[in-house]
Order: sequence, then structure tokens, then C-alpha cells
Amino acid sequence: MTPLAATLVRQIRATGPINVAEYMTACLLHPRHGYYTTRQPLGGAGDFVTAPEISQMFGELVGLALAQAWLDRGRPDPVALVEFGPGRGTLMADALRATRAVPGFHAALRLHLVEVPGPLRRVQAEALRAHDPVWLAGVTDLPPLPTLAIANEFLDALPIRQFLRDGAGWRERLVAVRDDALTFALSDRAPLGSLPARFAETRDGDLVEIGAPATAFAEELGAHLTRQGGAALLIDYGGDGPGDTLQAVRGHRKESPLDRPGAADLTAHVDFRAIADAAPCTVAGPVPQGVWLERLGIAARARALARGLSGAALETHVAAHRRLTHPCEMGDLFRVLALHDGAGPPPGLA
Repeated sequence: MTPLAATLVRQIRATGPINVAEYMTACLLHPRHGYYTTRQPLGGAGDFVTAPEISQMFGELVGLALAQAWLDRGRPDPVALVEFGPGRGTLMADALRATRAVPGFHAALRLHLVEVPGPLRRVQAEALRAHDPVWLAGVTDLPPLPTLAIANEFLDALPIRQFLRDGAGWRERLVAVRDDALTFALSDRAPLGSLPARFAETRDGDLVEIGAPATAFAEELGAHLTRQGGAALLIDYGGDGPGDTLQAVRGHRKESPLDRPGAADLTAHVDFRAIADAAPCTVAGPVPQGVWLERLGIAARARALARGLSGAALETHVAAHRRLTHPCEMGDLFRVLALHDGAGPPPGLA
């Protein structure tokens, strides 16, 4: 039993079962035992690998797409360049390297990173120290500037609640305790008023997930872009249908979400329809990640990088290109949604 599991068992015994959102929040952000507050999860030695860690091409194309959005909007100076959940800073470092030749862009940008306090902030500081990053706690702390933002595999870690369709009502999925261990349970049936729209698309026994923090994020970011101008790219995996998508990953392997709270990453699919509906700004997409990267020119960039490679290095490069773009890998699983002010085309989606 992990230290967080023991803490949660004591809490649940004292005050009763908690919902899935409360469980996810504790697992990821507990100040002493939370996953993101105590470890560096990314890379081969971590628990999972994201697109920027697979190939430099991903961050380079993100950076060029945002720089083009800056040009399309009249080169505002200053402009906030923001990354939500920047991991080890790899994506942003690649984006900044790729945009060095864009006249005036680096002089205008003010770099902001949204990350919880913990080990990752120290890694980001080292990777991006030449650009004087400023750390923020959340979207509501964004400066009053035109904004160019990227959120890659950020929304999938925001907490969700889960509800099981039961006749004319819903039963919420909870985390309870049985025989000294954490287990899933269900609340009593109730006609929960927050879910009437889901009746038309569900059948008895279907499970739906509601991501209130993700839709709140879209509302706040969309309002900011409407006020200040700019564009944001939201890149993640997910869809919009019913089903249980809560998963835990540790050591690059999936395991039960209740097995090792605080020691495994917890995520759930992003409901892009709900995100798009919640954003009070212009929305484009979502489109598959592979399609988006091809529009931005990843094939040409891959060929250029391949010219100087051979043997195992070339094989790794080709595999990385395939992993990012092929429909059977990340190409269709991940989607790209743009939120923007309508003053120019959406980055890479026009």
C-alpha cells in the first residue's frame, strides 16, 4: 500500500466515499504524496512518453504554427507565450529553437509556464532559463496580453466525475474502502440535474464522464483570448462518447487506477465536444494529430532531418515520424483543437 493509499483509506473511513474527481486530485496533486508534486514522470526512465519526447519535429511545428499566428495577428509586442503542463520543457525548447529566425518574435514574447510546484519546475527552469520563464498557477493568472498558448496532454489529467445510467436516473461512481483496500462503489440512484443532455445518447448501464475542470479551463481561456487576442492549441487524446476511460500508467504499463495511488499517472479521455461547446471564442477542429502535422509540413521536415542520418538513428527517426502521424498510432488517437480570437486563421487548422 502506498503512503497515499493509507491516507485515503483513513480519510474514507472517517468521512465516507469520495468521487472520482476527488480521488484523481489527491493522486496527482497531494502536497506530500501526489504524483506530479513528487516525481519526474516523463521519458524512458519515467512512466510515459509524450509527443515532444518522441521527436523534435513535434515541438518545432508547434512553435512555427504559433509564430505564424503571431504574424497573422499583426505581430503584437509584447505577447504572452504560454504552455500548460510543460513537462520537462522539451516542447517549448524545440519551439523556441525553431522560431529564432522569425523577425521580432523572440523579442516580443514573454514566456509563461503553468505547472504545479514540484520537481518538474526545476527541470523546466534549466531547460528554458535563457528565456526567463515565469510560472503561473492556472489559466486565471494569465497576464493581460495577447496570448499564444499550447496545452499538449494537459487536459487528460484534469479530474473527471463518472456517472452510471440507471433507468431514469444516475448513480455516481465513488471510491470506497472494503477489507482495508480501496474499491469502486456506486452512490444511490438520483435524477442528477447536471446530466439531462446525456440521456439521448446513452442506454441503461452506460457510463459517462463529466470533466468540469476541463470545460471551466476552456471557458476561462476562451474568454481571455476574446479579451486580449491570440490563439491556443489543445492537443490530447479522447473523443465524446460514453464509456470508462479512466486509466493509470506506471513504468509505461497500464494498471488499475486503484492499485498505486500517488505512484502512477492518472488520465481520462478528453471530451472535445464539451471543450468546444464551453469555449466563448472562435473554435476550429478538432482534427486528427496526424492530419494537422502533415498540414504543417512534417513530411518535409522529416526528410530534411533524415539526410544526415543512417543506421539505427535513421530507423529511430522514421519510427518517430510514424508514431506521431500514422492513423494506427498517435495520428488518429490524438486530436488538435484550436481556440482563437477570429482575427486570423487558426494555427495549422485553416
